[in-house]
Amino acid sequence: MDIDRDRFLVSTEWLAEHLDDPNVRVVDCRYYFDGRVGRDEYDKGHLPGAVYLDWSNELSTKEDPIAFKVARGPRVKAVMEGIGVGDDTLIVGYDDEGGHFVSRLWLVLARHGHENVRILEGGIIRWTQEGRPLTTAPPTPRPAAFTPRDGPTDILATADEVLAARRDPRVAVVDVRRHSEYTGEEARAARGGRVPGATWIFWQDNLRWDGDRTFRTPEEIRARYEDAGVTPDKQVITYCQGAVRAAHTALTLKMLGYPDVRVYDGSWEEWGNRDDLPIETGP
Repeated sequence: MDIDRDRFLVSTEWLAEHLDDPNVRVVDCRYYFDGRVGRDEYDKGHLPGAVYLDWSNELSTKEDPIAFKVARGPRVKAVMEGIGVGDDTLIVGYDDEGGHFVSRLWLVLARHGHENVRILEGGIIRWTQEGRPLTTAPPTPRPAAFTPRDGPTDILATADEVLAARRDPRVAVVDVRRHSEYTGEEARAARGGRVPGATWIFWQDNLRWDGDRTFRTPEEIRARYEDAGVTPDKQVITYCQGAVRAAHTALTLKMLGYPDVRVYDGSWEEWGNRDDLPIETGP
């Protein structure tokens, strides 16, 4: 099982050499839960040529009662064309959380048949540490035509599929949230807890979180999952609260060569608010 790094990541050196490439669109995906506003941080300084994208508004459906489910084709088309992304554009996304929110962009576009998305390894943290330039000037996106296609439907999992997976030894359900969410101590829905039988592997542990937030070595990441019984021969379903952290773990496993990885689109936003679905609590 080989790491497919170049399919998912680009280096700061590579991007610096391709900032003027008309086929490359840099996307600032920063988002915060601590009171800061991603758009404000973008306005204070962003990579040259970068546009800003808010996953919670622009990459989530407005038609579904379950918050934050993957946006549908017409909305994705309008958003992508609005930021100058066409069918052949290479998107390089960055944030300051190791590709956390870029992964949501990857998931949405993969569902709609476009996987030409890369994470800037180290994001804006590494970029600025290396003394590379920022700007406050907004770009003017060029006109573009984006065609949503029927991408792989099996990149997303439904509640029924997660329910069935609980009794299938060929499937591993992975909860990537904070441990307090996993145990039910921290409830962000009507009910706290987890999907019964889910394995807890915190998404941030895939990264050097206390450093430059780049990915750990493939060997380190692979060992963590395989030691927990999450092996490449299984179908893996990841979930979190709103299918963002889960997207990061799914991308990580795809990068490691896991062939069948899916994201539970409704995640705990759905499961925790449905009384007809079972839960577990405690360690």
